[in-house]
Amino acid sequence: MLIHTEDITKIYKIGSYVVEALGGVTIDIDKGEYVAITGPSGSGKSTLMHLLGCLDTPTSGKYFLSGTDVTSLTDLELSQLRNKKIGFVFQTFNLLPRITVTKNVELPLLYAGITAKERQKKIESILERVGLGHRKTHRPNELSGGEMQRVAVARALINDPEVVFADEPTGNLDSKTGKEIMSLFNDLAREGNTIILVTHDATVANYAKRQLKMLDGKITEEVLVKTS
Repeated sequence: MLIHTEDITKIYKIGSYVVEALGGVTIDIDKGEYVAITGPSGSGKSTLMHLLGCLDTPTSGKYFLSGTDVTSLTDLELSQLRNKKIGFVFQTFNLLPRITVTKNVELPLLYAGITAKERQKKIESILERVGLGHRKTHRPNELSGGEMQRVAVARALINDPEVVFADEPTGNLDSKTGKEIMSLFNDLAREGNTIILVTHDATVANYAKRQLKMLDGKITEEVLVKTS
C-alpha cells in the first residue's frame, strides 16, 4: 500500500473560532493508481492534498506513506521525504521566472545532491518525455501556458517520485491546452506513475480511474470510472 490514512483530521483555530477542515478521512491508495479528489470549494480536498503531500500534518489520526508513519516525522524529515518521494504540479505553475526551463527542472536534483553529469542526463530525458526538448534554454515568459505546465510536470517527475500530486492542473489553461495536459497525465498513468488529481472540474476528474468525492471535510462517495 502506497498511501494509508487512519481517521485523519485537520482543525484550524483562528482566535476563538474553530474550523474543522477535515473531519476524519480514511483512505488507501495503491502504487500505480490514478485517483481524483473532487468536491466544491471548501470541501476539504486541498487540505487533504496538503496532508498527503506532506506539506502539512494532521491534527489527529495516522498517515503512512510507503510504510513510513508520516505523522511521527520532524519538519526536516518531512522536507526530505517530499523531495525524495513526492512531485507536485500546481495550477499556477510555480516556476522561477529568471531562470531557464533546464534550471527550473533541475532544482529538485540540486536538493537531492545529484552529480552535474547525472542531472544533465535526467533533465534532457524528462524534457523530451514531456515534449519540451526544444525549449530547454527558454525562460518561463517565453513559453505558452501549456508549455509552462509541461515544465512543471517535468520538474515534478525529475526525482522519480513515488506519487505525483496535481492541484487543478488545467485551471489556468484554455480547454484545448487543458486536454493536452490531461493527455500527458494519461500517458504518465499508463507508464505506471501514481497520480492524484485535486480538482473541482468533473471533466478533469473523469480522466482518473477512481474518484473520491468530498464535502464538508469528509469523503462522501467513491466512484470507479469504467474504462472502454
